Amino acid sequence: MRWVPVLVILVLVFVAGFFTIRVENSKKRRLTWIVLIYLACLSGILFTPISFDGSSIYIMPAGIGRVNLTRLYLHGLGFMENIILTIPLGMIVKKLIPQIPLVVVGILGVVTGALIESLQFYMSNHWLINRSSDINDVIANAIGIFVGGLIIVGYQYFQNEKNLQ
Repeated sequence: MRWVPVLVILVLVFVAGFFTIRVENSKKRRLTWIVLIYLACLSGILFTPISFDGSSIYIMPAGIGRVNLTRLYLHGLGFMENIILTIPLGMIVKKLIPQIPLVVVGILGVVTGALIESLQFYMSNHWLINRSSDINDVIANAIGIFVGGLIIVGYQYFQNEKNLQ
């Protein structure tokens, strides 16, 4: 029962991978594969009982996890890991929808972080994957997604400046 999320992720990756094979442009296919692998790894980290503590990978015992909605801890390795983990997601969003303003990317980051933590709470209670839901993770995810969007805006700005010269 605890491994249902892993099976769902694997099936979704297999189906998406099958459709990416049909992409004719090799550059676009390579980018699609990179995005697919990133999303598969992100899903595996977020929604399975497999955990990484910075030095080792292990399977967490069955449980419902914990919930933190009040204690803010906006520093430390775990907070930085969550920011770094979601920077590519912000880059993907800004690259796919270039006309979206950075403020909307930030709001999307908050909504995405809240959705991730809500899904972790639900899945922990339903499938006992022992994932914690934490307000600090929502904040870190929002920051990471915003920074990813900011990186793409900066990259596009410097590309435009370079092309004007």
